[in-house]
Amino acid sequence: MRIISWNVNGLRACAKKGFFDWLATCDADVVALQEVRASVDEAAALLAHAPGWHGHFVAGVKPGYSGVGLLTRSVPAELHVGLGEPRFDDEGRLHLARLGNLWIVNGYFPNGNGTTLPGGKRSNDRIPYKLDFYRALFDRLEGLKAAGAPILVVGDFNTAHREIDLARPRDNRDTSGFRPEERAELDRWLAAGWVDTFRHFHPGAAERYTWWSQRFGVRARNVGWRIDLALASPAAVPLLQGAAIHADVVGSDHCPISVDF
Repeated sequence: MRIISWNVNGLRACAKKGFFDWLATCDADVVALQEVRASVDEAAALLAHAPGWHGHFVAGVKPGYSGVGLLTRSVPAELHVGLGEPRFDDEGRLHLARLGNLWIVNGYFPNGNGTTLPGGKRSNDRIPYKLDFYRALFDRLEGLKAAGAPILVVGDFNTAHREIDLARPRDNRDTSGFRPEERAELDRWLAAGWVDTFRHFHPGAAERYTWWSQRFGVRARNVGWRIDLALASPAAVPLLQGAAIHADVVGSDHCPISVDF
């Protein structure tokens, strides 16, 4: 079973850049999408270009913002959305689906950037909201994990965990996505038994990124961040066969990641 996660930065825009051609050849059983940025009806209509896939979409209340999609070859045995808190659920950030015994969690974790400051920099005033989302999801999954369920949490986590996970760590210590409190939250997940699947298979791999600024030449120079992750629960780890980053796939400012079971 192959599970792919991709922040498409707008499904309609990505579709114009070859998304459905890629989908037809990606050899996946599950494709989790983040930042769909379309209404449920708009996203579902696009699935006419994807025969053989079942799709479920969650949109944010604000048009053209956030949203997640879950494409599966078979219908999930269970499918849930949201965390039960309007401040999170109004932004359309979460799927929880069970396929067989495996739970797949598709999350678009908030960005901590807030208002634009003089000079063009962004404030970090959304970090508390971002960390609250991390903690609410952690708590939501704790019962399943404690019961021994295999779980895979995939998505745009909007945090680079270690210095090896971004090209310019020294320049970004005060930037949301590499702030100490954000990285500490990922530390907490890993200390609780969650496993970063890419690092499980590629512990020392450097310059392996999943997001690049859209400024000219940045992706070509590979000045990126690894912020798209797949975390496996302890019960899922023995089932893992591989994990990869597909930096050659274009169509978004992010690239897909994959996990094989």
